[in-house]
Amino acid sequence: MAKIIESIPNISEGRNKDIIEACVDQIRGTAGCTLLNYSSDTSHNRTVITYMGSLEGVEEASVKLAKKAAELIDLTKHSGEHPRMGAVDVMPFVPIKEATEEECIELSRIVGKRIAEETGIPVFLYEKSASAEHRRNLAAVRKGQFEGMFEKVKDPDWIPDFGGSRVHPTAGVVAVGARPPLIAYNINLDTNDLELAKEISKEIRESSGGLPCVKAMGVMLEDRNIAQVSINMTDYRVTPLHKVTELVREKAAKEGVKVIGTELIGLCPMKALFDAAEFYLQIEDFDPEVQVIENHLL
Repeated sequence: MAKIIESIPNISEGRNKDIIEACVDQIRGTAGCTLLNYSSDTSHNRTVITYMGSLEGVEEASVKLAKKAAELIDLTKHSGEHPRMGAVDVMPFVPIKEATEEECIELSRIVGKRIAEETGIPVFLYEKSASAEHRRNLAAVRKGQFEGMFEKVKDPDWIPDFGGSRVHPTAGVVAVGARPPLIAYNINLDTNDLELAKEISKEIRESSGGLPCVKAMGVMLEDRNIAQVSINMTDYRVTPLHKVTELVREKAAKEGVKVIGTELIGLCPMKALFDAAEFYLQIEDFDPEVQVIENHLL
């Protein structure tokens, strides 16, 4: 049976539709690879692209995407609410079917080496592919962002894994690695108090003693004049969607603020939504394999 790999790269462009489409076209035009979804955020100025396919197809699509992003995206002219260090900011690989974590790690090394050689963009290996423990966390790798990366790579502890101690002048650097499925999930607050969103983010994220497998930061959505708790859930089986939602709701309520909506960025495992439905609907003895119509379709 064919091995299926998913990739979910984030590019640092969420406003220019021509650039976004040109980057996405690199996936559409690659044999052995299927585009699943792409989602842009103008406030973050960022687009999340999701595709899957064979090892060879995903490898080729990923390198083509990096080349096109390096050609079209200039970080010296980029601004947005989301931290970034590269035209392609991060490129994770996730095993989906008949593939292993080890194969995704090897794929990340192959793709990282090719990106460095074929685009001139230095590459950090992160998460399961990290060459050292201090490089595992994406936030640690990205610290300093594009502007600070020119000095950061001079530190022997932060020389990129591929491409040497340099930074591409307009496309920056990129983090490439293997990881488990991640849910990008945002919670919008009925306030423009950015400091409150930042405080809630600090309280819920694992690194500050909050919920396990949760990364979070507070951002401002200028076009809507509201604050947002922007979350990466690195393992929904450990901390489910409803648990983080209710904790944010509780902490916001203490300050007289309501949660007015949530957002899923990119794709999400079906079970994560089933778990949320089971919690909020209080369904007793819920069995999605038996009780969901679509699970009976051939």
